[in-house]
Amino acid sequence: MGDTTFISETPRLQLREVELADAAFFHRLLNERSFLHNIGDRGVRSIADAVSYIQERVRGQYRLLGFGMYLVQRKEDGTPVGTCGLVKRDFLDCPDLGFAFLPEHEGQGYAAEAARAVMAIAASRWGMVQLYGITKLDNHRSVRLLDRLGFRREGFCALPDGEEVELYARALTDQAASSPAAGAR
Repeated sequence: MGDTTFISETPRLQLREVELADAAFFHRLLNERSFLHNIGDRGVRSIADAVSYIQERVRGQYRLLGFGMYLVQRKEDGTPVGTCGLVKRDFLDCPDLGFAFLPEHEGQGYAAEAARAVMAIAASRWGMVQLYGITKLDNHRSVRLLDRLGFRREGFCALPDGEEVELYARALTDQAASSPAAGAR
């Protein structure tokens, strides 16, 4: 794929663009029970499916919008722990913050650390003034994280398939100045 494109670094993590070499990681992440339940089935059943998903969905967003979902890896050893980034949905007027982590890396503060970095670059690099967060009604872990990140519940939102999710919003006007550890590289 060429040179790795890092978009942010935190005290413990690096966020970088997803590469085709990440297909095995994506295959596993997208088939985790928690991902299937809380985010949805992306139809990735093989490494080849994961490569297609990365090319079309993930890297396609980079080409189209200049941002998207990023691989989150530990700085100390480069181990991929999850994904975090921005998703632009047709039914929302600004991007929403997305995140998913492998079960063995949950509960260690990685999601909050990565999310703060994404929020900082959303404000400083892309000039965004607000983000949304959407989550299933029973995804208590994501609700707690959105609350900790300063998102406020706006109510319910219907997805294109008719499923109702909770909609959260967060102004980013103070974000670029408030997150020195999450500076873009």
